[in-house]
Amino acid sequence: MATYSQFCPVAKAMEILDERWTVLVVRELLLGSTHFNDLRRGVPRMSPALLATRLRSLERVGIVVRTDAGYELTECGRDLHTAVLHLGTWGQKWIKDVGDAELDPHLLMWDVQRTVPTSRWPPATTCLSIEFIDLPPRRRRWWLVVKDQVAESCDVDPGHEVSATLRVSLRDLTLVWRGDLGWPQALRSGRVQIEALPAVARQVPEWIGQSLLAPPDQPAVPEARSTAPERTSSTAASISGESQRS
Repeated sequence: MATYSQFCPVAKAMEILDERWTVLVVRELLLGSTHFNDLRRGVPRMSPALLATRLRSLERVGIVVRTDAGYELTECGRDLHTAVLHLGTWGQKWIKDVGDAELDPHLLMWDVQRTVPTSRWPPATTCLSIEFIDLPPRRRRWWLVVKDQVAESCDVDPGHEVSATLRVSLRDLTLVWRGDLGWPQALRSGRVQIEALPAVARQVPEWIGQSLLAPPDQPAVPEARSTAPERTSSTAASISGESQRS
């Protein structure tokens, strides 16, 4: 382990945490991932060998413990929650640029799956279809299913009846999720379109919400108004522009 040769607690902490990927691995553990494959979903560009190395390093310094159930944070590791949260809040506030290479539907939908507010969804199994209109056909369709308040995202049709379809570019949904683009603005501008019964369409932004790091002044739930009449099960109402802050 490299050392800064300083007694400063910040320097001592960074001797452990400033290796590439280490803080992101801690982030994944703080978000509840315990199995190796789940951790990999949160850091898809990190090689399995390097992930294993970082986990061993964190275990060696007492931040992580390995159990029969997988990997868990110790009290020492859980105490990093505030530091990681504040680091993310700082990054969201001051670093707005999101490059094309940083857009990833798998990573976005994984983040949505594990933090989506499932208590806001209907009690019955509910399926939301998401079409990333700017992606090739083979990567375009995703589904988000909530059953018994457990969310699952998938890029293969799960076979459930779809309650609503969201049409949006990968960049715009990423910006909405991050909190850079509010739901009301996205709906008013047509950058997000929701096809569903009007009553259901109004709930979709509340179902998805926004990232845990989204600014608190970004309302997740607009008051959307459909320009189309209430549909039967065979017709669709598109929510593409009319919304206002609730």
